[in-house]
Amino acid sequence: MTAYILFAILVSAMITFGLRALPFAVFSGNRSMPGWLKQLGTILPSSIMAVLVVYCLKAVKSDVIGTGIPSAIAVAVVVLSYKWKHSTFLSIILGTVAYMILIRLM
Repeated sequence: MTAYILFAILVSAMITFGLRALPFAVFSGNRSMPGWLKQLGTILPSSIMAVLVVYCLKAVKSDVIGTGIPSAIAVAVVVLSYKWKHSTFLSIILGTVAYMILIRLM
């Protein structure tokens, strides 16, 4: 059973690495990315963030005090910290920390 689990983890890690390395292998050297793919690369991150915000805030209607206010404040922290430092990683960490602190206090 343990060998099966380790094999499954190894296979999934290899597939994940391969999918991450594929664009670099395909578009290396003299070959450049097509225009539609560059445009997709500029539009998709914002779209994904919008979907994640909607997903995170979907439970607010049932518990406005317990999760709604902390969620709204955490979203504001993420937006403001991103506008301030332009660091996605820092924004996610600050938003998560703010949310965790606020749900413990409320």
